[in-house]
Amino acid sequence: MIAWPKVIMGVAIAGALIWLYAEIRAGGARDITSKFERRNNDARNAADDARSAYDRCLDGGGLWNFGAGRCDGPAPRRGD
Repeated sequence: MIAWPKVIMGVAIAGALIWLYAEIRAGGARDITSKFERRNNDARNAADDARSAYDRCLDGGGLWNFGAGRCDGPAPRRGD
């Protein structure tokens, strides 16, 4: 005769272990996704700041030095 209580207990334990494994994997995936989103947001903010600095430089009559990544002050006047 089959010992049904042992079979039911074995199935319940196997189900609990499978559920625990799935939860751990899902939690790890959420952590990695959050890390990538944080890095993307930081990169977007840095790009916005750089674009704003460039725009402020041009609006103030400056000349943007791309090599140095900064504003070099007003553009030199040519003898037109």
